[in-house]
Amino acid sequence: MKWNLPNILTVMRLLAAPAVAVMFLYFTRPYADWFALVLFVTAAATDWIDGYLARAWKQETKLGAMLDPIADKAMVVIALMVIIGFSSWSAWLVLPATVILFREVFVSGLREYLGDTAGTLRVTKLAKWKTALQMTAIAVLFSQGVFEHYLGMSIYGMDDTLVQDILKGNEEDVFGLRWKVVAMEWSGRIGHWLLWLAAALTAVTGWDYLMKAMPHLKEGR
Repeated sequence: MKWNLPNILTVMRLLAAPAVAVMFLYFTRPYADWFALVLFVTAAATDWIDGYLARAWKQETKLGAMLDPIADKAMVVIALMVIIGFSSWSAWLVLPATVILFREVFVSGLREYLGDTAGTLRVTKLAKWKTALQMTAIAVLFSQGVFEHYLGMSIYGMDDTLVQDILKGNEEDVFGLRWKVVAMEWSGRIGHWLLWLAAALTAVTGWDYLMKAMPHLKEGR
């Protein structure tokens, strides 16, 4: 195995995937949401950086080519599991998350089945956009958890009547409840819409890979 900076960044991204889930085991919220968001965004940024460096420095290796898609899938799958488990939007996210998870497992199975001819299923530009959209949606959904729990901390100890009066503008908004509610609601909506868009793009790329694999599947391997 040849170790260089691009490969090291890829391995770090692979290790960051389970670390996102660990944040919710060792930290209370919203701190767990903050740490998970920062870790996820930082790791996602390395997805572009390691590829750029590998091409610019001519350090593309078989190790990097193998680990890069694995790291991407691990990040997306684990982050989605965490969000489904902890987000107040989980009921709305189950279906698009299911589409994404099914596609990732299905395409991985196709590649394994095709073996030496798996080069037929090289990563396309559309698949790269799919991954970028998935990661953007997940980052926005993590931010929704941050806003939600800061709102919860701000209204702790208040009765419902006072909260409603503040939100209606009848009482002074000392703790910024109104902007926290707006941020919480819109980050949830935008994250939900982006995840559905990512799921649609994920399904399209999955179908594209299936069509490319069909001639090999018909050969009775």
